[in-house]
Amino acid sequence: MERSRATLRIRPAIPADAVAIATVHARSWRETQGRFVDDPDTNPWFDAERRIGMWRSSLEEEELNVVVADADGSIVGFAATHLTPGADAVRPEELQMLYVAESSHGSGAGQGLLDAVLGNRPASLWVAADNPRAHAFYRRNEFRPDGAESSFGPIPRTVSLVR
Repeated sequence: MERSRATLRIRPAIPADAVAIATVHARSWRETQGRFVDDPDTNPWFDAERRIGMWRSSLEEEELNVVVADADGSIVGFAATHLTPGADAVRPEELQMLYVAESSHGSGAGQGLLDAVLGNRPASLWVAADNPRAHAFYRRNEFRPDGAESSFGPIPRTVSLVR
């Protein structure tokens, strides 16, 4: 079911959102990164249960600045930033996560999340090198590659983007 913009609300995450965020986190990982593993059904990267504790802790301790996209009472996406202090930081802030369930792609949730959690501030982020949809989104939001590359979990190649 496609979600309309009229039903979408971006709001700060609260500790009671931990299970829903973990579920969207695991589902969106499976939708976008599942192709990098042989069997997403048995791979721990795609297990929502293992993410619940992390999200409870992060939200209770306010380790991250987290916002959620709520559509008719269901969380369909989330974004999180954190400060990157230190002289070697590429930017003063990092967009650590921005995930939207595939069923809500094109709803404005991704843009709403980015605007709410980061605005137009300078930041860095890491994204799978082989994710054209994400690259187009970040390019529209003035992020550009800075030349740094790495890998993360099952993703063989990630690239750093900055603005």
